[in-house]
Amino acid sequence: MEEVFSPRRRRKSLLQEIVQQLIENSTTFRDKTEFSQDKYIKKKKKKYEAVITVVKPSTRILSVMYYAREPGKINHMRYDTLAQMLTLGNIRAGNKMIVMETCAGLVLGAMMERMGGFGSIIQLYPGGGPVRAATTCFGFPKSFLNGLYEFPLNKVDSLLNGTFSSEMLSSEPKDSTSVEESNGIVEEKQTSEQGNEDNMAEGPESTLPEEPEKMEIVAEDPECKEPKERGSKKDYIQEKQRRQEEQRKRHLEAAALLNERNADGLIVASRFHPIPLLMSLLDFVSPSRPFVVYCQYKEPLLECYTKLRERGGVINLRLSETWLRNYQVLPDRSHPKLLMSGGGGYLLSGFTVAMDNLKADISFKPNTSTLESKKTEEPAAKKRKCPESDS
Repeated sequence: MEEVFSPRRRRKSLLQEIVQQLIENSTTFRDKTEFSQDKYIKKKKKKYEAVITVVKPSTRILSVMYYAREPGKINHMRYDTLAQMLTLGNIRAGNKMIVMETCAGLVLGAMMERMGGFGSIIQLYPGGGPVRAATTCFGFPKSFLNGLYEFPLNKVDSLLNGTFSSEMLSSEPKDSTSVEESNGIVEEKQTSEQGNEDNMAEGPESTLPEEPEKMEIVAEDPECKEPKERGSKKDYIQEKQRRQEEQRKRHLEAAALLNERNADGLIVASRFHPIPLLMSLLDFVSPSRPFVVYCQYKEPLLECYTKLRERGGVINLRLSETWLRNYQVLPDRSHPKLLMSGGGGYLLSGFTVAMDNLKADISFKPNTSTLESKKTEEPAAKKRKCPESDS
């Protein structure tokens, strides 16, 4: 144990020596107030002391990290806005949720964390496959992934029209490799290409005597590696076919879940315009269920608000923006910080209602039977008191 803690003690003593030396060399330290001196010491310790804390990933940590470092990947969604989405969407264990998001999988991971592996989530994705870079950072166990389904966004119209079939999935080109793996492959290709360019730039120009040697090496490689390459290529093709078949089964399961049209909620947080997405996906949600739409700008949600009011089938529509301000909490010096976030996006939330009942109420025509029932339901008029006569 002494061998483990001795380097730490040496670093701590070295840090104290550095800070003490800075204090001695500072000409204004003694003129500072007590609070300013503490602030100066903490600032120097933070600068010269490298502290690494390993913490378990969570929605709060990942959302703060993405918003601070790469806000464009999550459509500039602030962490308090994400918390509002989870609350307004009533995300809880046992729900059957539909999510359409282009936030690198952050919203999906937050929903999976809150549901705790109970229930089902159907993710609709544009393009060739879902992006789950942030979802993998949560480190969910395999049991959490059993209730996660994905379905291509371009097949939603066929589901609504009743023309969807399994042949539509088999006909489309698939790439069953995960997005994280493909991202890694792209990065490797980019680094290898950069390395090749650097080698070509730094290396001397090729001379004529070196060309036959290169040709001989290239000619010998296929003879030595041909059996291995054939075996690895065959295994790769089999693995790819197996993944494609699994992906096809999961797509069919997701289509069956969507066709039930009894989802418990809908979450939309994408870079696309929300009107076509919301109008098509609301048909898969049961009545009296919440839906939440996020957008970085207010104008698309205002258009969506007007369109929903014209369409009907929703109540309690609300367009909101959360206001966040950080506070410094220290003894005798707690105050709001001067710098604050300019905006974290806008939310449009509401509840679905049955469209059939709504149409029946609009086309309601009174008849004699209904009028009679209305009359019987009306309370009887109060009897007037007769004035007492003096007799």
